[in-house]
Amino acid sequence: MDPDIEEKLLTDVKGREGVPRKEKLKDRLWSEAKKMWVVAGPAIFTKMSTFGTNVISQAFVGHIGATELAAYSLVSTVFLSLELWYNTVLILLTGYMENAEIAIDALSICLNINGWEMMISLGFLAAASVRVSNELGRGDSKAAKFSIVNTVLTSLAIGFVLFIFFLFFRGHLAYLFTDSSEVAAAVADLSPLLACSILLNSIQPVLSGVAVGAGWQSIVAYVNIACYYLVGVPVGAVLGYVFDFQVQGVWIGMLFGTFVQTIVLIIITCKTDWDQQVSIAQKRVNKWFVEAEEPSANQ
Repeated sequence: MDPDIEEKLLTDVKGREGVPRKEKLKDRLWSEAKKMWVVAGPAIFTKMSTFGTNVISQAFVGHIGATELAAYSLVSTVFLSLELWYNTVLILLTGYMENAEIAIDALSICLNINGWEMMISLGFLAAASVRVSNELGRGDSKAAKFSIVNTVLTSLAIGFVLFIFFLFFRGHLAYLFTDSSEVAAAVADLSPLLACSILLNSIQPVLSGVAVGAGWQSIVAYVNIACYYLVGVPVGAVLGYVFDFQVQGVWIGMLFGTFVQTIVLIIITCKTDWDQQVSIAQKRVNKWFVEAEEPSANQ
């Protein structure tokens, strides 16, 4: 590497004469926010645009009739099952309950709204993954922790605004998807649970992104399976059928599974020795590092 370029890079990271450069908090926040939104912005736009076609289609079908909306919900959920197996199980569980048509309509509307909001969180997941991996690769554990806090709080702030929004409007948004007052009333009953899901979903995917950025993909996979399928689905089935909470019980089960997953990821993130993660990241980099060939004397 050119000595001048290497000196400039080291200066940018450590400051003059190898002394760590101290920045004001607002400058660090501004710098981190720009780096985060460079990744999160395009990811959110792409994911929301893609998922939005499903939401708009459901809105058109819902105004045809409640039965058509239930049919579309079942078909579209099975079609997306490779990505949304958890939602598929919840829809199928709801299909065996009393007044299943209204229950499926209400749950599918809430799941689509929740899924659309989830696209924002998935954008922050990508940002958290990139930022954490970048800082670990650069050897700066403090910057990695700062990027985690900044990304989580930004996503949480957006989630909190949406939490208040859906609590305030409750069932009114259902009329974008249906003309049925019964379905709208069912959506209104589920709105508090929807709002809580949105709030939790503003944290959990970001922490998953942190885990991916640190190279813990296998841990995240095991946590997801355990929390969703060993906790969320059984709790939802018991509350929905045994305690006769109907669709609310199914949703509470899903919410509880997400809550457990969020708590587990928070504990893992807080207990992690990030200086050790820097060492692990550097070992991975050095394993695949290839020295540049020295120019021959004839060149």
